Amino acid sequence: MLPKGGLQEIMKQAQKLQKQMEQAKEELEHETVEASAGGGMVTVVVTGKKTVKSIKISPEVLSEDTEMLEDLIMAAVNQGLKQAEELAQERMGSLTGGLGKIPGFGL
Repeated sequence: MLPKGGLQEIMKQAQKLQKQMEQAKEELEHETVEASAGGGMVTVVVTGKKTVKSIKISPEVLSEDTEMLEDLIMAAVNQGLKQAEELAQERMGSLTGGLGKIPGFGL
């Protein structure tokens, strides 16, 4: 049995957590990660919301074959997206304390 006012207190805490999660999600739009492939020949910047902000390609790789360039871009983008996911999990995990694994509480 909950103490008097217990349910009301739980609801207040849930609302507070929800506001904190929304704020963290907004902040993720402004945080970025950088990933590269081919020893820095291709570098991408990705936001915490998994949006690619920029792709930089070293001029020397432009003279290489197209397939290799495509592979480098794909590798860099995939690494950037992975890092962005890890960033989001880190930020949100500190708020939810593992609730992200419960349906309805995830990102």
